[in-house]
Amino acid sequence: MSLANFVKTELKNLMGSPATEKYPEGPATYKEGTRGHVVNDMDACVLCGVCQMRCPTRAITVDKKQQTWSIRPFSCIQCRRCVDNCPKKSLSIAKEYTEPDTTKKQFDYPLSDRQKAVLAEQARLAAERAAAALAAKRAAAQKDDAASAGTVKTEAARGTDSTAGAADKAEQ
Repeated sequence: MSLANFVKTELKNLMGSPATEKYPEGPATYKEGTRGHVVNDMDACVLCGVCQMRCPTRAITVDKKQQTWSIRPFSCIQCRRCVDNCPKKSLSIAKEYTEPDTTKKQFDYPLSDRQKAVLAEQARLAAERAAAALAAKRAAAQKDDAASAGTVKTEAARGTDSTAGAADKAEQ
């Protein structure tokens, strides 16, 4: 490095802003592209499980029965596969890092009240459709029973006549 370049760099450092941040004195600023931690917007999440299937470290767990979405942050490598493959775009990566801790935690995201209401409404509508289908099936079965009973009566009446006619012919 020549002396001229050295003097130029030193003057720039003296007159300009520092290259590093004053973190302990001021708030931390995160640059664009910083990978902090995965966040799920449970109002948009449909618990499809695509994120769980795409996660290479199996850090994400989707439990449809319990209706929860969980992540183990110490297993997550912030690869963004879950974020990129989410069909509802409910996952994002926050720029802030998780707070340091001495124990490994798992963050559970239960369904929001709005989502629970939507699922309850969907279950109610499904039950109504099932009840309507069952009623239609019963009505069709009753109609078939009535039609087959009428056919049996008609055949029985014909059978009696033909049997009586055959008996008359046998007597002659």
